[in-house]
Amino acid sequence: YTFFHNTLKIYPLNETNIWFLLSIVLLLFTLTAFVLTLFASRWTTKPMLILLVLVSSMAAYFMNTYNVVIDDSMIRNTLQTDTKESMDLLSIKQVLYFLFLGLLPAYIIYKTPIQYASVKKECIAKFKQLFLLLAIIALTVFLFFKPYASFVREHKPLRFTTNPLYWIYSLGHYTYTTLNSGKIMVKPLGEDAKIIKKAGDKPKIVVLVVGEATRADHLSLNGYKRETTPQLKEEGIINFPNVYSCGTSTAASVPCMFSVYDKADYSYKKGIRTENVLDVLKHTNDISILWRDNNSDSKGVALRVDYEYYKSYINNTKCSDGECRDEGMLVGLDSYIKAQKGKDILIILHQMGNHGPAYYKRYPKAFEKFTPVCQTNQLEACTKEEINNAYDNAILYTDDFLTKTIELLKKYGNSYKTAMIYLSDHGESLGEKGIYLHGLPYFMAPDAQTHIAALMWMNAPFKNDFNLTALDTDKKWSQDYLFHSLLRLFDVQTKVYDPKLDIFKAGDKDKL
Repeated sequence: YTFFHNTLKIYPLNETNIWFLLSIVLLLFTLTAFVLTLFASRWTTKPMLILLVLVSSMAAYFMNTYNVVIDDSMIRNTLQTDTKESMDLLSIKQVLYFLFLGLLPAYIIYKTPIQYASVKKECIAKFKQLFLLLAIIALTVFLFFKPYASFVREHKPLRFTTNPLYWIYSLGHYTYTTLNSGKIMVKPLGEDAKIIKKAGDKPKIVVLVVGEATRADHLSLNGYKRETTPQLKEEGIINFPNVYSCGTSTAASVPCMFSVYDKADYSYKKGIRTENVLDVLKHTNDISILWRDNNSDSKGVALRVDYEYYKSYINNTKCSDGECRDEGMLVGLDSYIKAQKGKDILIILHQMGNHGPAYYKRYPKAFEKFTPVCQTNQLEACTKEEINNAYDNAILYTDDFLTKTIELLKKYGNSYKTAMIYLSDHGESLGEKGIYLHGLPYFMAPDAQTHIAALMWMNAPFKNDFNLTALDTDKKWSQDYLFHSLLRLFDVQTKVYDPKLDIFKAGDKDKL
């Protein structure tokens, strides 16, 4: 539906376009038939067709409902999603899609008898079918070459919405890149890392909050019409209104932002085969690192540092009605800090934040300031105001969570230099142009999915290390700067440090 709906916007159904539109239908049918025929046999035909309609029914649901694209990044994100997040997406509409477009056709396929000839005759018949399908494809493209040349050149994003062809391609690409990785040998990085400190310098505590799906234009700190950050505006925040993400999903952005590779050079393979900034900091042997997670997981970033899962009642004391709140990650940090006995400390808090589509579940009732709210995961059934209200209430709760984090750090101001960095993983679409959630291929993703919330707080002793007045906060920044800026915050000297990607370098008093 999504493909033809978008195609008809470009090529309206009229006398001029009718034959070209019919050729598109024929071309998609023959391409799909060619792929299926290629892998069909007496042992694979029925299982393959059943799997095809089941998966395609779910692909159709998400594409038609949220306007998402099922590419390899989305497949990776889906496979890394936990059960709780999956349940947030479940709806009656999804069940109906699965029943009528998935299970019912699958049952019909299962019950339909297929007569097979000998293996030799089957092979001959298959070659004939493949040749015929190729001939039809070639003839169709030849007869409408000019329209197709224009179609492919000017409307590339449309191909991402072909179901099942594009998800089949994406699954193949995901399988190739994953399985072709072979045995994963992680390349050491920054083993020469050491901390250069002045005599009498205070130890440091840095809390890095990795946000979830928080777009920049919904923070009142960035000029948003609603007061969504009333507490943070009183805290002397250093705000970065023009920061862009490395990806459009958690699975893509989180490993990328901690990686030594910038967005242009990063890939999944490189990410899993190379240590990240947490490893470099750990190599100093002078920094205690703790990752607390109230999201699905760290996406491989925290595999070699202390890790605690807070999306369960076991660790999180702030859980109720099936939801574990972000503020639960702050409980017990005092004990952890005291146990480090004056060492430098980096604490990463991975938020549930504004994880959609059930935004109304992301905050306690006390933070429901903007009403009425969308109280369903079927966002298309809600008004734009209701969706924005629920989303903004979740930001209001993040405002409170970050303020509480700052208050915790203030307690250690006499004995530590303290700082908090907040950086969302990606943004979020809230129904603009019929697009919801996130995860679109980066080149076609709207600004809402890549323009992210980012800010920083420091106590006075920490601020004195930098000439922050020289910091151009309005400049266009990206998550590429996190790796090297963290090294600078902890005064780490290493060959992998790149001053060009250090946000503090402009006002750096102590050049590394």
